[in-house]
Amino acid sequence: MKRHFKIAGIVIAVAAGLAACNKPGQSKAPKLETEDAKAAYSIGYMTGKSMEAQVPKLDLDGYEAGLRDAFAKKPGALTPEQMKATLMAFDQRMKKEMEERMTKASSENVAKGEKYLAENAKKPGVKTTASGLQYEVLTEGKGAKPAATDEVKVHYEGKLLDGTVFDSSIKRGEPVTFPLNQVIPGWTEGVQLMTVGSKYRLTIPAKLGYGENGSGPIPPNSVLVFEVELLDIVKPK
Repeated sequence: MKRHFKIAGIVIAVAAGLAACNKPGQSKAPKLETEDAKAAYSIGYMTGKSMEAQVPKLDLDGYEAGLRDAFAKKPGALTPEQMKATLMAFDQRMKKEMEERMTKASSENVAKGEKYLAENAKKPGVKTTASGLQYEVLTEGKGAKPAATDEVKVHYEGKLLDGTVFDSSIKRGEPVTFPLNQVIPGWTEGVQLMTVGSKYRLTIPAKLGYGENGSGPIPPNSVLVFEVELLDIVKPK
């Protein structure tokens, strides 16, 4: 039902369903009266959803025309060589645009981060360490403090400055255990300040987080805000 052409890093998914080929607001109400029609619509919708994330500027009219010609077994309007050259050039444009967006976002995040850290440092209860890590005690426990070489059991939630939650053991409903010296520097330093039973808010500068590269949903040069509860120091078995 589906084939994949991978040209220089771009994956163009070709599906039997044409529903995803219509522009937003212009889609015709599909007649999903048979199982085949439902399957075709499902394939088209899922393909469109995936491709929108990969190739948001895709010319849907051209995509639909190529899809229909292929299914009708018509000769392509372009030769295979022309298609390959076109897709490679398209891929290069996409990469360049992405790099430009990343560079711009990185620069903007530096400015936003510096401003946020400066303002946050003035708030009552917020302390700043020599490294630039900022922390605020939400609940003070009475247990022991971990060393960098310890394993710790924690509940946490991490947010970007706009409030976006990018990771949360709380939402998953399951604490996490890990060696404290195998996480980002802001965590290694911050959790060592805590006693078991404590809950802190850690504001981590980009240099103590994921830096200029970012990671997954975390953009480059992002200041990160974590609420961390230290549940236990895990003893070796």
